[in-house]
Amino acid sequence: MLMLELLLLISMPIQAEELVCKRLGRALLPELAKDGDFKIGGIFNFQKNAFVIPALNYLFSFTLNNLSFYSFSYREVQFAFTIIFAIKEINKNSNILPNHTLGYKIYNACGFPNIIESAVALSNGQRPVISDGNCTKADTISHFATCACLSSRKDYPSFFRTIPSDYYQSRALAQLVKYFGWTWVGAISNKFDYGMSGIATFITAAQEEGVCIEYWETFTSTDPASAQARIVNIIKHSTAKVIMAFMSQVEIKVLVDLLYKQNITGLQWIGSDAWITDNTLTESLGHTALIGSVGFTVPTAKIPGLGPFLQEVNPSQFPESTFLKEFWESVFNCSLTSRAGWRTCDGSEHFKNVKTFFTDVSDLRFTNNVYKAVYAVAYALHNLLSCKENKGPFINGTCANPSDLQLWQNIIYYLIHASDCLKCPMEYWSNHRGDSCVLKEVEFLLYTETMGIILTVCSIFGAFLTTVIFAIFFHYRETPIVRANNSELSFLLLFSLTLCFLCPLTFISRPSEWSCMLRHTAFGITFVLCISCVLGKTIVVLMAFRATLPGSNVMKWFGPPQQRLSVLSLTLIQVLICVFWLTISPPFPYMNMDYYQEKIILECRLGSAIGFWAVLGYIGLLAILCFVLAFLARKLPDNFNEAKFITFSMLIFCAVWITFIPAYISSPGKFTVAVEIFAILASSSGLLFCIFIPKCYIILFRPDENTKKHLMGKSPH
Repeated sequence: MLMLELLLLISMPIQAEELVCKRLGRALLPELAKDGDFKIGGIFNFQKNAFVIPALNYLFSFTLNNLSFYSFSYREVQFAFTIIFAIKEINKNSNILPNHTLGYKIYNACGFPNIIESAVALSNGQRPVISDGNCTKADTISHFATCACLSSRKDYPSFFRTIPSDYYQSRALAQLVKYFGWTWVGAISNKFDYGMSGIATFITAAQEEGVCIEYWETFTSTDPASAQARIVNIIKHSTAKVIMAFMSQVEIKVLVDLLYKQNITGLQWIGSDAWITDNTLTESLGHTALIGSVGFTVPTAKIPGLGPFLQEVNPSQFPESTFLKEFWESVFNCSLTSRAGWRTCDGSEHFKNVKTFFTDVSDLRFTNNVYKAVYAVAYALHNLLSCKENKGPFINGTCANPSDLQLWQNIIYYLIHASDCLKCPMEYWSNHRGDSCVLKEVEFLLYTETMGIILTVCSIFGAFLTTVIFAIFFHYRETPIVRANNSELSFLLLFSLTLCFLCPLTFISRPSEWSCMLRHTAFGITFVLCISCVLGKTIVVLMAFRATLPGSNVMKWFGPPQQRLSVLSLTLIQVLICVFWLTISPPFPYMNMDYYQEKIILECRLGSAIGFWAVLGYIGLLAILCFVLAFLARKLPDNFNEAKFITFSMLIFCAVWITFIPAYISSPGKFTVAVEIFAILASSSGLLFCIFIPKCYIILFRPDENTKKHLMGKSPH
């Protein structure tokens, strides 16, 4: 799990006006290479157990009985040829990079001694000149580096990967431990960033799950024997029989061999992805101790055509590759040159005839990550070269210059979306480049926006108009038309209508806990007060007409005290409904992220939907009752137009709220609030205009009709 296990780079000519850096010594040549318009580089450890003397700069292998001490890593060789296979596929595909070809330069890290030199060679080509722009921060895509520390865009702006961060693996392993009921666990990691970062996240997550950690120790294969013995002794005398091992296959192999020699068994191992599926562990003495190990790894995949391609590999395809010749000789146990004591290769050797991990494609995990990395680079280049002017990602919509592509330009176009992804917090979302989380825009109905201004003006105008009518009625309170139908109810109705017009102001601005509770309860109570007054006036009209009949004494049963009591009682029922609603499950502010990806709708959730619809239902019940009574009174003498006006007002009121329900349910975001405000304003306006405007017209412009004789039907026609 090393950062430079795979380095994929776009190699392009870069002009330098002056020499900035000069290479000392000879250039490191790639083991596998092919020219192309763009070159993808790779660094792999083809040899295991190799040593180097830096001053001499050559591979030094101990020999024993004429056998090389180092061995080949079949998996690493497979990775290298997977790059070649993917590039051949892409070059044959006319849909990707038409009129352009990809090449490659693959280096042997020789057990890590040449890793830095290989990286520098890939970044700068084989010229002795290195420009300012590409001495550092070469764009890197890893198929194997999972350390969460590499996710920092600030520290590693040019590092990308096709494998998830260990942050997720570590937390998942903690949940796995919890799932099996293991609450007493030991923890071991190597001393590198991979192990230290991964085990630290695991321990934190495990403790959150209620798992206790008995110990946390570090172990590496190069530790002194005394340090390794100390770790073995800790495991031997520990009461924790479940061990989380966050290390590479090299360390776990050495560790279990030491445990095997001490006959320490009966341990349940939890493995990180670096070793949990590594088939080379079967070569260790203590591999039986790992039977039953559990862990997570990247999913397996199939790459069509890769198996036959690997079987056709032979040294003649790359005659300058020293490593491939040695690899061939190692697999077939023959010599391509005259070497004493070795059988000479006769040409009959073929990978089809042998079974090796190099040609095994039954479990392609990290190999698939290499494959995806190559395609990520190809698609990045393809998108970059397909850019259309004025639609590019750079300043003023410009595109990159195809003859002078820069490494960082590929990142902007594709690679940021092809690497390890970090999930943004709920209140954030990925920016258009996908390289950082930005705070989502919070949307709610504001006083300063156009819709908010219009609704606010309408609300205030309605309240102002109601106040003006109130003043007119108060000034003419002794006139017959005001006194005819219980002026007390009229003034109470005007007061409640004023509150109804002001209710929408609680719906505008940022929702809070108090505003959410106030807006719905204030609306419900004021509207019931309003409808109760209208209902009282309707009953007064009916009773007043019946009171004119001979022998009728009905008005004593519905006089002013009874009218006040009925309004109070009907309103009190709504108050009790609202109190019950606020007690059980009150409305509350809620960040709705379902409608839009890039913004949050801040709204008031109803809390109890039953409470909300009970409030509306009660208003609707009173409105229907009022409408029915007013409709029954429609045939009263013409001078009693009160019933007709109430009928029209209730008709408007019911029509508004019937259409409100589907509109309210289907409106998204702040438009839900706007629909509710519109319904409040429209229904309030209907009541105000139908009931009071005709009376104001008579008071102000037809004073001759504002007489007792006219109201009693005795005025001349």
